Amino acid sequence: MLKNYSSVSFAAMRGKRLKNMKEKKPYYITTAIAYTSGKPHIGNTYEIVLSDAIARFKRNQGFDVRFQTGTDEHGQKIEEKAAAAGVTPKQFVDNVAKEIQNIWDLMNVSYDKFIRTTDKDHEEQVQKIFKKLYEQGDIYKGSYEGMYCTPCESFWTPSQLVDGKCPDCGREVQPAKEEAYFFKMSKYADRLLQYYDEHPDFITPVSRKNEMVNNFLKPGLQDLCVSRTSFRWGIPVDFDPKHVIYVWLDALTNYITGLGYDAGGGSGELFKKYWPADVHVIGKDIIRFHTIYWPIFLMALGLPLPKQVFGHPWLLMDGSKMSKSRGNVIYADELVKIFGVDAVRYFVLNDMPFDNDGNITWELITERVNADLANNLGNLVSRTAAMSLKYFGGVLCDRGAAEPVDGELREMAAALYKKVAAKMDEFKISDALGEIFSFLRRCNKYIDETAPWILAKDEAKKDRLSTVLYNLSESILIAASLLQPFMPETAEKIAKQFNCTLRAYDALDTFGLIENGTKVSPAETHLFDRRNYKDVEAAYDAMHAANETKKTEKKPDAKPHAPEYPAEVAIDDFAKVKMQIAQVIACEKVKKSEKLLKSTVQIGSETRTVVSGIAKYYTPEEMVGKKVVMITNLKPAKLCGILSEGMILCAEDADGNLCLLSPEKDMPSGSGIF
Repeated sequence: MLKNYSSVSFAAMRGKRLKNMKEKKPYYITTAIAYTSGKPHIGNTYEIVLSDAIARFKRNQGFDVRFQTGTDEHGQKIEEKAAAAGVTPKQFVDNVAKEIQNIWDLMNVSYDKFIRTTDKDHEEQVQKIFKKLYEQGDIYKGSYEGMYCTPCESFWTPSQLVDGKCPDCGREVQPAKEEAYFFKMSKYADRLLQYYDEHPDFITPVSRKNEMVNNFLKPGLQDLCVSRTSFRWGIPVDFDPKHVIYVWLDALTNYITGLGYDAGGGSGELFKKYWPADVHVIGKDIIRFHTIYWPIFLMALGLPLPKQVFGHPWLLMDGSKMSKSRGNVIYADELVKIFGVDAVRYFVLNDMPFDNDGNITWELITERVNADLANNLGNLVSRTAAMSLKYFGGVLCDRGAAEPVDGELREMAAALYKKVAAKMDEFKISDALGEIFSFLRRCNKYIDETAPWILAKDEAKKDRLSTVLYNLSESILIAASLLQPFMPETAEKIAKQFNCTLRAYDALDTFGLIENGTKVSPAETHLFDRRNYKDVEAAYDAMHAANETKKTEKKPDAKPHAPEYPAEVAIDDFAKVKMQIAQVIACEKVKKSEKLLKSTVQIGSETRTVVSGIAKYYTPEEMVGKKVVMITNLKPAKLCGILSEGMILCAEDADGNLCLLSPEKDMPSGSGIF
């Protein structure tokens, strides 16, 4: 119901809020813990921003929120990366965990707990959990023989592979055989299926649930390997120390160890207060571990299951999954340097659908900032504030000179919170933002309908002008209050400019709470500036040039890169590589990349496109006409959205400089190399 300022009992409202403060309901939200193999890209960062928006919204609704995130720091891949870097695994994860936490802080994430799986209290509890499950017969000792994917830390049977490769990441797998401990997953499969049936909202979106049931549970669960002996970087099994506890039993339990769970009894007050979790927010690629392995572990421990698991989609770069090897990675700190924190938060939250993958490019961000943030939001705030300052010295006052057009705006403002809250309850974050920005567009339309600049010309319409500007200011404050979880700094700037505090959510159905006489302040800067894409490109290039300079300054004595080769290969393996002479007939720089060139090459009568990381050493003009050596039967790959159909070969010296391989004598394109 629409309420008016004049009819509100402030004593009653204050009493309602005090009552809500006393009755705060706990709300526990977690992200997946980030793997410390390297710097997280914007696709990884999306999850923490998404979870932060949910946590902030729940706090504003009056919930007692506990928001946990952190890092996953054990495993064979970490051990190998540390060895390659010449440091201990602990030194390696300390550096990466700090970088991850710095990015989370940069993105203004309001987490309450940042847990690391190398924390001593976590490690001690994982050992206790393992021993408890072993002693009650859920874990047994055996041996494993199968195919192992190091990046995914997963074993697979031959039948589970896709084209002989890991079904999760598509990478090569290696045969592995070792003694291991196993968890009896099949013991709990029927019970888990029953839980799914009794809790239809446990997995969201529902498509993720169908995948788990049809692809994993119904075919029959295999027992899960939960220890390893082939590497040492992990939590030792305390009663059998040649084994280290395998990644998922270590990583997943962070959700309870971070609350003070004690497998030996005597769990802390935080655990009693916040468990079970209200929602685990995770990527769709690890939904199986969180909706099959984790619930079964909890069942075995005699603990309640989380209320919901939200498997969000991926943020793609120009339609492809981000990967350093593909060269199509964008990092949050790079985006922030050019667009600012709230613009980046807005883009990833707005452009990610609930159930389908989103897409990000530098051009898309530029367009979104201009259209939504600079034009719609920023222009509305600046116009309203400027007119209030120009016509009334910034003083806001509802003089009661209402007209029918006001009713629609006020009704829409009063109904906005419920619409946004309904979308947030379903984790449809983009839709929730859509409701707010639809209302902002209605405010801009209200300006056109009421034409304050025309009202200002008629002294008899001064009361009407004052009322219009008051209505706009009140509407902006309501929208800013709802924007706070998504764009916290921007919301606070708006409230400060209107000399108000952001509105409590239980008061958002009340229109007219800005006190008459409140004075608008001049804006120090625009909320958001329009950006020209060429300027964005120039800023990106300058930023990367500066980064390259810093790397050179920091590492003047760095050892030259030397590629690692296998000790020997069979002639049959070498014969599988098809190399031919190719002639470059056209070449251009790849937009948004300082390293890549896109070459059109002729191989006999065939023409192909090849993307090469040689822009530092050759200009496009230098490339045209050159005859080069090229691998022509390499599987095509997308780089920065461009399909590369082969590889141009180069030599590399001790300083990392590249030189194209070319035939000594002029040879026709298409000639084979043997």
